[in-house]
Amino acid sequence: MFSLLSEPLFSLGIETIYEGYLLHYGRPRLFSPADADTALLLGDYLYAHGLVRVAETGSVDAVHDLAELISLCAQARADGRSGEAEAWAATSALLGQGALGHARKELSEHGNATHLIELARSAAGAEPVEAACAAHDARVL
Repeated sequence: MFSLLSEPLFSLGIETIYEGYLLHYGRPRLFSPADADTALLLGDYLYAHGLVRVAETGSVDAVHDLAELISLCAQARADGRSGEAEAWAATSALLGQGALGHARKELSEHGNATHLIELARSAAGAEPVEAACAAHDARVL
């Protein structure tokens, strides 16, 4: 889904992390865990495995961006705020480029995802971003 917005170098890592996210917060595409505890553990494993895959590219900035994304999504969930799809789209489109700080802060502190979606659209194009966000919305709970 979101890997289509990123450089191919990062695709597998992004999708691995996203599958972990879906195990925590939605309907996973590849796994069917027996219970919530198993889903949580498998999701954590996939987060870690995806970060390892991205780390293997040598981009510390990309690993940082993905760690921030995981944290931002958890915070949005805890606060009952929207903006996760926008955060996924912007992070995927601008992974490792150091361009997300202000936009992440807007979501984290003010619940405003406008800057994130604008960055994503500017980097990857409006149509692919909208398609990825719509697919995301169909999978999350």
